[in-house]
Amino acid sequence: MKLDPFYFIVDSAAWIERLVPLGVKLVQLRIKDMDEAGLRSEIRAAKVVCERHGCQLIVNDHWRLAIDEGCNFVHLGQEDLAEADVSAIRRAGLKLGLSTHDDAELDTALAATPDYVALGPVYPTILKAMKWTPQGLDRIATWKQRVGTVPLVAIGGLNVERIPGVFAQGADSAAVVTDITLNTDPEGRTRQWLAATAQWR
Repeated sequence: MKLDPFYFIVDSAAWIERLVPLGVKLVQLRIKDMDEAGLRSEIRAAKVVCERHGCQLIVNDHWRLAIDEGCNFVHLGQEDLAEADVSAIRRAGLKLGLSTHDDAELDTALAATPDYVALGPVYPTILKAMKWTPQGLDRIATWKQRVGTVPLVAIGGLNVERIPGVFAQGADSAAVVTDITLNTDPEGRTRQWLAATAQWR
């Protein structure tokens, strides 16, 4: 499986409606605190936009809803993976992406035969508090050796300027959140990301 090199992560369907039409081909909907009805509504709205624009939608955490709503990709953190029914996810035909932060988590992830593995944080990140120190670019190369042909997503503190270093170390995709969503010109920054990742597409 090949992932688009530009992996955009957002917390609402509104962001997807706003920026996917610019040419984004891979987006994760990551909503942490919302009731089930709200989540269903967000997933449905995001799915419509992504299908219209040929964008792959990945649902974070909420694998049961992803199955119910006919999605085809889910991303799980390690805690979510421990509680998820991976067999049910696979029976439903969903692809699976997993987060990793250290060697033990990578072992756990690979045992679940994921469709991609994410490594982070590569750089310091303001998205959420983490107990792990930044991994650095060298860890990307080490992780890529271990995962082999499984696509590797680099995440954490990435911006347009850091993209070349991430891919030089073997990452298959670069994930971004705040470099776009907190930018004064999200549309302009999205276009910069699209241009900067085009050569790896």
